[in-house]
Amino acid sequence: MENKRNGQRNRLSLFGTVKAMVMAAMLTAMSVVIGIFCKSFLNFGGGLFRITFENLPILVSGIMFGPIVGGVVGAATDIISYFLSGQAYPINLIVTLGATAIGVISGLFSKYVFRKKGYLRIILPSAIAHIIGSMIIKPIGLFTFYSWAVLWRVPLYLVIAPLEITLICLMYKNSTVRKLIDGGF
Repeated sequence: MENKRNGQRNRLSLFGTVKAMVMAAMLTAMSVVIGIFCKSFLNFGGGLFRITFENLPILVSGIMFGPIVGGVVGAATDIISYFLSGQAYPINLIVTLGATAIGVISGLFSKYVFRKKGYLRIILPSAIAHIIGSMIIKPIGLFTFYSWAVLWRVPLYLVIAPLEITLICLMYKNSTVRKLIDGGF
């Protein structure tokens, strides 16, 4: 009877296992640290031209764990980054929605559309997530601060997105990472 209750509890939890929850927390922390580093050292034009790879752990979380955990990691990353960065303006929920969308979309497409193991399961979901989250939703949220200058983010992400996808593919060559991404949890 006790095992049945534990099994039900695991199925009802968001992350499934403690191991998955810890991995999602680590990916969130990695994304926050990458974001703060990039905001500090790779920030040009008052935040408009920021070279960042903070979406890489969000993409990995979506690919590894699916859309729900990917979305939670994206939202948590954006909210934690906001509070740690000490920004003067209020949190922009549309930008948070963009970060959430990156995790959700990469998870949806890798788990339900491109389910076959391999590089295609990484490349296409990540590209679609970047197009929708980084090039459409986030610029809409940033429009209130930067007006039409925000359109420069689109060509910037035409460079950043392939770099992040390449980094994930390079990590995928490692057998341990491949096992994790292909469902070793």
